[in-house]
Amino acid sequence: MTSDIVVIGGGTAGARLARQLGTGARVTVIGEEEHAPYNRVLLAEVLAGRYGPEVIALPEVPVRRGVRATSIDRERRLVHCADGTEVGYDRLVLATGSNPVLPPLRGIGPGLPEGVHPFRTMDDCEALSRAVRPGTRAVVVGGGLLGVSAARALAERGAKVVLAQQGEHLMERQLDVSASTLLRSHLEAMGVEVHTECRVRGLRTDADEAVSAVVLADGFTLDAELVVLACGVRPRVGLAADAGLTVRRGIVVDDELRTSDPYIHAIGDCAEHNGVVHGLAGPALEQADVLASVLRSGATARYTGTRALTRLTLASATSPLDLAAFGDPTPRPGDDVVQLADATRGAYRKVVVRGDRLVGGVLLGDLASVGALARAWEGDEALPDSVPLLHLLTNDGGL
Repeated sequence: MTSDIVVIGGGTAGARLARQLGTGARVTVIGEEEHAPYNRVLLAEVLAGRYGPEVIALPEVPVRRGVRATSIDRERRLVHCADGTEVGYDRLVLATGSNPVLPPLRGIGPGLPEGVHPFRTMDDCEALSRAVRPGTRAVVVGGGLLGVSAARALAERGAKVVLAQQGEHLMERQLDVSASTLLRSHLEAMGVEVHTECRVRGLRTDADEAVSAVVLADGFTLDAELVVLACGVRPRVGLAADAGLTVRRGIVVDDELRTSDPYIHAIGDCAEHNGVVHGLAGPALEQADVLASVLRSGATARYTGTRALTRLTLASATSPLDLAAFGDPTPRPGDDVVQLADATRGAYRKVVVRGDRLVGGVLLGDLASVGALARAWEGDEALPDSVPLLHLLTNDGGL
């Protein structure tokens, strides 16, 4: 086992790595947030008021909380921190995650106006929870996975929510048009007003410098007491870039999750492997597990990539939402497509098959078959010739 391992980042990837290395390793985790590590995927459940922050806490690992790493001295193998301390390492792991993208809107300067929030951290979640009240006029900018989750959570808290999506339909990266239409109907049934092909130009503030409206490109304004910016995330690569490591979109790593410095690794949202930055919890956990094996056993393990399935489950007594998507749901000429839709129940299932392989799929409202489909997709398995394609959408996936 490598002797002194320092992990910068106490999120999903960093905490998982520390747990996998176990108590026998000398591991120091430096976490910028004051909170103990938590499951970021479930922040919307906290915002909706169904879970307390303690419910989504990850299994405890020792973390130096509230400490920001400011620079890396690669020659002396030291991490310099904002509190004036230095931490030496034999191996350094960057698990710095990602930052929310703040769009270049009029009205956003060096800081955000009062009432304008990203939705990425527990602090963001707690600030939104304090601000929202029944009847609060809230605008969510961005109709991806994060924006949909935030809009739904705010609506459950009684806010009057408008969701502004620049693209043609919601969750464009994961859903096809039919599934997105059902998702839109689901949100509208909760009272969320959805605008697609809607570009936001800026924010308007009142005399107290608090947000009062969102201004659209066509000049129309949406009154707002609360604005959530859910415009995507960007890998946090500043430390790596300043240290002279190879950085493209993310911190470039090889199959051992090693950067251009052999003593420094990167995992999770900040890492770029074979040109891919996953930005999802599943790949982050897999990378942490592989790196734990590398550090324990001297590089016998390899990371070859993750075929990730996007899963969104939002519980509700009156309007539950289950959604899963994988691969590319848009077929090419010659692909086989199987789909079932039940508008009454708000359920939709679709898979795309190319040759003998699943290449994409969407399930919304009824995920009974997701387990079998996920296994076939993640394992890149050939589909049995004996299974009719329609059976892929049965409860056991026909597999």
